[in-house]
Amino acid sequence: MTMVNERTRSVVQTWEFLRDLSRNESLPESIRIQAKRLLRHYPEPAAIWLAGKAEEARRADKHGPLHPALGLWLVTDPLFCHESPD
Repeated sequence: MTMVNERTRSVVQTWEFLRDLSRNESLPESIRIQAKRLLRHYPEPAAIWLAGKAEEARRADKHGPLHPALGLWLVTDPLFCHESPD
C-alpha cells in the first residue's frame, strides 16, 4: 500500500522528470514536445503541496467544512501530503 507521502513525492518527481525531458536537447524533438504537452496540464509542485494542506485541514476540521464541491473531491484517502520529504 502506498503511503500518502510516497504518493505525493512520486507526483512531484514525475513533474520534475517531465520538465527535465522537455529541456533535454539530446532527446528527439517528439519526446520533448510530448513532455511539454503533458506538463501543460500537470500540477506544479507548489499546487501539489497545497492540495495536501487542504486535505489535511479538511480531515482535521481546523477551518470548518469545505465547500461541498471541494468536499466531494476529497472523500477518499488522501491523495497528497503537504510536507516535502527533503
